Parts: sequence; C-alpha cells; structure tokens
Amino acid sequence: MADLVLVVNAGSSSIKLALYRVTSRGLSLEARGLAEGLGGRGPSRIRVLDGQQTTLLDEALTSAEHAPAIDRLLRWLDSRDGNDRLVTVGHRVVHGGPDRSEPVVLNPAVLNELALLEPLAPLHQMHNLAPPARLAETRPELLQVACFDTAFHRTQPPVAQQFALPRRYTAQGVLRYGFHGLSYQSIAAWLQRNRPELHTGHIVVAHLGNGASLCGMRAGRSLATSMGFTALDGLPMGTRCGSLDPGVVLYLMDNEGLGARELEDLLYRRSGLLGVSGISQDMRELLQSGEKAASEAVELYCYRAAREIASVATGIGGLDGLVFTAGIGENAAAVREQICRHLAWLGVDMDRSANAGNAQTISSDDSRVPVLVVATDEEAEIARQALALAAD
Repeated sequence: MADLVLVVNAGSSSIKLALYRVTSRGLSLEARGLAEGLGGRGPSRIRVLDGQQTTLLDEALTSAEHAPAIDRLLRWLDSRDGNDRLVTVGHRVVHGGPDRSEPVVLNPAVLNELALLEPLAPLHQMHNLAPPARLAETRPELLQVACFDTAFHRTQPPVAQQFALPRRYTAQGVLRYGFHGLSYQSIAAWLQRNRPELHTGHIVVAHLGNGASLCGMRAGRSLATSMGFTALDGLPMGTRCGSLDPGVVLYLMDNEGLGARELEDLLYRRSGLLGVSGISQDMRELLQSGEKAASEAVELYCYRAAREIASVATGIGGLDGLVFTAGIGENAAAVREQICRHLAWLGVDMDRSANAGNAQTISSDDSRVPVLVVATDEEAEIARQALALAAD
C-alpha cells in the first residue's frame, strides 16, 4: 500500500490534476489529468495520462460544472487497483491575503475567509475554491491544503509592497501582493539543488506564459516582483494589459462611458497580445504570423519584459542570473533572444545556438550574467507543501 497526494489546480474553464506517489525518495508522479470545457464553455472532457503518457481515463463529461468533474476524478481514483491511500489534496489558491505566508489546512472557516478575497482575484479565487468546497461536502474525512500564489512574496520588504496611496488604504490591504509564487518557489528549490552559487545571488526569474510576471530573489526569498495588487499589473500578457497609467482608466470612464465590469473585461480579457495584435493571445501563432501587428505585439511584449527585468534587478540590488520559465519562457527561443538583446548593457550575452536548441544554459561563456531555461513545476511544489503539512 502506498500513500498518494492529489493536486488540484482549478481555473474558470479547466481543472488541472496531478497524482503523486509518496516514496522513500520523495514524490513520484503517477498521473496528470485535465478536465476542460468547464464553466459552460464546453464541450467538456476529462483526460488522465500516466507518467508514460498512457491514457488512463478519457471521456466526455455530462456536465460542464466543476463539481461533477471532481466527482468523476474521485470515482476514477477509487476504481484503481491496489490499496493505495489518498492522504491529502493540495489546492492552488491564487490569493491568501496579506498575512498568509505558508500553506494552510482547509476547513469551513478558512474557506469562508478565503472567499472574502475574491475581489482581489476576481478571475481566479472562486474557481480555486470550488473543488475544495465540493470535496468538503463529499469527502469530509480528506485532509485538504491550500497553497497560495501570493505566499512566496510575503518576504518582500514593506517598501516593495506599498503603493503611494493614503495610509488608510494600505491598512485596508491595498498592497503589492505579487503572484505566480508557487512557480517561483519551484524555481528557487531547483536552483538550491542544482545551482547553489546562483541561488545565493541576485536572481531574476521570468515566468512568461499566458499570465506573465517577474520575481527578484536572493537565497530563495522573494524581494521584488512585477505584479501588484492584482494579477493585472506588470508585464503585458496573453489578454491582460499589464502596467497601465491609471489616467487611461479615468479617460475610458469619462470619454467611452465604460463601467467597472466593462473595464474589467477590456483589461483582463481583450488586451495584451490579443489586443495589440488583433490576431491571437497565443505567442506561437504570433511568431508564425507574417502580419505587422503580430510582430509589433511580440516586440512590445519583449521590450516591456526587458524593461521590467532591469527594474526588478534594481529592486534587489543587482543581477547575477536570469531564469526563463513557463510556457513562453521555456519554449519561445525568439522571445528569449529579443529580451536578452535588450539586456546586453547589463552583461547578458546569449549563445544563439544553445538558445535555439532550448538548452538549459543559453548564455555564452563570455556572458557576465548566466541565463538559464528551467521548467517550472507548480503541481510538484503544491504536492510537497501539502504533504509536509499532512505530516505535521
């Protein structure tokens, strides 16, 4: 009999799943799954593959809601051969508020407290909390753990978290929280194991995906980040605008008559790469497109990323290493090359051949700043955190 840890990462239209076996050497991935087409955006389907990419489950879902998808997954777990025991379920929860710097065991009181943070993460929080609420109903004996994307950044000094607003708003929790913390924690752990000399230095990690941000860290601690009060700030993203002069919002309200929900739709869903290109939010499509608007969107994305990297490096007092991660960061060589070209003045010199081959080290031997490409593993980080809490 083996102990298992289930990881659930729920979004508005999908649920990512990962199942790990607890071994004497740590965690071993048993299976990954995806329930997609949820939230009325069907067709809905659930697929589970083992570590060798063998299909274990593949079927249409009769409902596009999150709860039935979770129910179907648990039935699949129960049907597996053997006497394996599910010891805990770790959930990715985007927002933990200003005080939570560690994972927490979920109970009704904590779930209610986290639900109050929905205005701070309107596109994520309610979906993150739907699976644990369902499991609390159907499997109340299961130990459930919330792991927060904001927690890693609570080590930042107060000056890095504060906005230049009247103090009463700061006291209400209007702070620079930062996000993608689970990804950054995963990269910090990798650096500690594999590149300890970089781990202790001034490192900027570029998490570039459909959502994108930067984190400046030293000795595995976050000291600065590009995202702020919400996951809308910082870099341009797939459909999010990134940093924006607040005067633009006032202009849109006064001259376009946009209300709060219309602005939310514009800034979260119709801007970024999609808005600038008018073609797609998918970097792969833009890089393959011959349209001028597509190349302009990519150029803006890379320019802003380089500019923010220099800003974050200033915030942490130097740049001893740069790490690219997440979907675009790990796979888009052309994006990495453009960003690094902007950073040549900081001592970044790229090995174009290594970069084109997605090598782990893509900087040249002459580069003052080592540049790495490292795969992030948020699900494994959640599993480690949940298991550690279950063992207490």
